[in-house]
Amino acid sequence: MTEFIPPGTRYFDLPSPFAMKRGGELRGARVAYETWGELNAARDNAVLIVTGLSPDAHAAANEGNPEAGWWEPMVGPGRPIDSNRWFVICVNSLGSCKGSTGPASINPETGDIYRLDFPELAVEDGANAAAHVVRALGIERLACVIGNSMGGMTALALLLQHPGIARSHINISGAARALPFSIAIRSLQREAIRLDPQWNHGRYDDEHYPESGMRMARKLGVITYRSALEWDGRFGRVRLESDRPDEEPFGLEFQVESYLEGHARRFVRRYDPNCYLYLSRSMDWFDIGEYAGGDVMAGLATIRVEKVLAIGVQTDILFPLQQQQQVADGLRLGGAHAEFMPLESPQGHDAFLVDIDRFGPAVGGFLASL
Repeated sequence: MTEFIPPGTRYFDLPSPFAMKRGGELRGARVAYETWGELNAARDNAVLIVTGLSPDAHAAANEGNPEAGWWEPMVGPGRPIDSNRWFVICVNSLGSCKGSTGPASINPETGDIYRLDFPELAVEDGANAAAHVVRALGIERLACVIGNSMGGMTALALLLQHPGIARSHINISGAARALPFSIAIRSLQREAIRLDPQWNHGRYDDEHYPESGMRMARKLGVITYRSALEWDGRFGRVRLESDRPDEEPFGLEFQVESYLEGHARRFVRRYDPNCYLYLSRSMDWFDIGEYAGGDVMAGLATIRVEKVLAIGVQTDILFPLQQQQQVADGLRLGGAHAEFMPLESPQGHDAFLVDIDRFGPAVGGFLASL
């Protein structure tokens, strides 16, 4: 599977060997990142964005790539994450297929693609890789680390493993541990990929690609990224054109089915299945309580950060609202000035990507207070 990397992406070579949390190591590994704005003389105006499972490092247009990024309305001059004030860094997660080393990359020791020979991947590995990028840019302490979805987990792991690396933190629809419902959904997604005969125990190529498995995995994901309220409001029970010939028994009949199918087909050839498997499982394994005898609140209380904003969405079923409440409460126990902000967006887990009218003022207001 060919890696998909946006133009203008920059790279940092990780120390070799790079030790992994669950054993094993990487040699010759790299991390992809992009930046916006300028680092000031004091080197204290840096904001790090760590992402969810699928985004690349191209959060917004910049000099290296004028194309709109995945968080375009949020990052840039005069925007909530204002590059006129902040030096913004976005790191592509270790294990991805969008520039950073992952299962789709070449193993320098064999000359072949890693595939399932890639070491077991933990959220903590992505956090450590991001920390290396920050240090390489000459930054001792970030003004803020912002994490969305899986990135909220990565940000917590970063703060835990690298005390003092950031003054503040914005946790957006993130969590301190995976809940059973989220684990169950991701388990089904992984099963859909693994049961596709074309997956072939990870030994697929562009001609023999597990398209059906990836389509099903993506559809399951998209269903949980939005809310039942939004599905009803956008599509209702509207059917496709009645004179449309039936192409197959039990084929697509409703507009919502057509939407999911189109969304899935746009995704499948732009993401590597093995990378999807590895990153998905890393979220299931993540548990801050592991560092405090199984007690999540005690684990969060060991993190030292000055100021925190935890934002959640009332309609989020994948990372439900109580998880952001828990992040705020736990970090407050550790001495942080922590605020929990529940938002009423109807757009579920993906609200931070699309409901900018709500998220923009929340994020921008917090950063303006620093």
